[in-house]
Amino acid sequence: MSRPAELGAPSGPDASPGHSVWHNWITLAGAVLSAASLFAFVLLLALDLMGRGSGNPYLGILCYVLTPGFLLLGGAIAAGGAWHQRRLRRRDPSAPRPHFAIDLGRPRDRRRLLWFALGAASFLLVTAVGSYQTFVYSESDAFCGEVCHSVMGPENTAYHRTAHARVACVDCHVGSGASSYLEAKLNGTHQLYDLVTGRYPRPIPTPVLNLRPASQTCEQCHWPQKYSGSIERVAHRYLADPGNTPITTRLLVNVGGGDPAHGPVGGIHWHMNLANKVEYYATDRQRQVMPWVRITSAQGVVTTYRTAGYKGEPRADQIRRMDCLDCHNRPAHRFQTANDAVDEAMYLGRIDPKLPGIKRATVDWLTRTYPTQAAGATAVGRGLRAVYGAAPGGEAAAVAAVAIYRSNFFPEMKADAGQYPDNIGHLDSAGCFRCHDGKHLADGDAHRMPATDCDSCHTLLAQGSGAALATLAPAGVVFQHPGGDMSGTGLTCSDCHNGKNQAN
Repeated sequence: MSRPAELGAPSGPDASPGHSVWHNWITLAGAVLSAASLFAFVLLLALDLMGRGSGNPYLGILCYVLTPGFLLLGGAIAAGGAWHQRRLRRRDPSAPRPHFAIDLGRPRDRRRLLWFALGAASFLLVTAVGSYQTFVYSESDAFCGEVCHSVMGPENTAYHRTAHARVACVDCHVGSGASSYLEAKLNGTHQLYDLVTGRYPRPIPTPVLNLRPASQTCEQCHWPQKYSGSIERVAHRYLADPGNTPITTRLLVNVGGGDPAHGPVGGIHWHMNLANKVEYYATDRQRQVMPWVRITSAQGVVTTYRTAGYKGEPRADQIRRMDCLDCHNRPAHRFQTANDAVDEAMYLGRIDPKLPGIKRATVDWLTRTYPTQAAGATAVGRGLRAVYGAAPGGEAAAVAAVAIYRSNFFPEMKADAGQYPDNIGHLDSAGCFRCHDGKHLADGDAHRMPATDCDSCHTLLAQGSGAALATLAPAGVVFQHPGGDMSGTGLTCSDCHNGKNQAN
């Protein structure tokens, strides 16, 4: 007895559905890929609509770029399989043609269908789990700092010891939405080539030109209208003399506020008063040299300050309005100078201040030139052990010094505090003195930029050690430079305390 024809099957040698050019393994593979991509898209879209990935740029790129891309790729593969099958038929019309037909009446077909269903379900499950886990991992700091951006090792190390160590990299560097992600990646497309070829710059330049505005980053957590008043700061220092003389400085920093609705406008945050417009032109990429500054007051009075050597006018596209990041420019990637790191270790007891000359010796070893970080760490530890190894606390000092070196000095990338100015204050880099250096004169009457003296931004309450710190002076005392009177020298703090010099 002959087998009955399939239901609805048209007549003709090439009209059977089993003989369609779409019935081939290449097309089937493309269909499976498209189905999995569609499933992943639906899953990620659901996560996005439910707010699970709110603010995450990688969810946007996975959902709206990658999965549709794989969906189209699957369709292209399926179409390619059909095109390939058609070519084969044209070359040899008599060649056997694949025939796909499932007869549920046959046990073999039922088993195949069952296994296919189980395999398809498993593949979709793996696709769902893999898509979600890829989304989770791609937003992690490990992905940014160690895998995708392994060259960012120094910045990743510095990031984990700052107050922003629990803020995700993408929150500041990328932003929310697929458009922000694509814009950030397009801006750095050339970096991929440099990374693959090893031609990336050393040290890695700070992305000051591509940073997102503070209103989209800092102000999402920090309230810019807050009135802070004066905030106390205590600095514990040690001189580079044989006795490691301790010097403690207690001062009030006049942070003030910038919103008249919440307190008097003044202090450092006067610059953030929306009614005051502070603009500047910088001649270098790191924005350390500012020969031209323009201030528009709340009353609409415009005053332009410039240094003696700058006579021109910047173009409109060269002028930047000051925001939080012009001073807080290293909020999550701060490298410590050798002086700061050793002072901190001595105050915390990791390096014993009783070891004679340990401050100068440690800073000296830390600031030498080494070919690699491993070589530097070995030399620092060996050098200190040679002098202090037999003394009580000598081994602990060597261990602490090696830890400081590994956290702040990266010779292979030429990265350390000296390469990345930190504009908070004016000790280790120009900071405030980029404008308030006494050299910026106003057009017309040639008066100097205000706030060029020490008492403009802070009040020194006490300085020294022991009894000198027992009594505070609310009106402030005159700062005594431990290295002698520096007035009249024309030097700023950062000329010596710049992360490049030895102990000071």
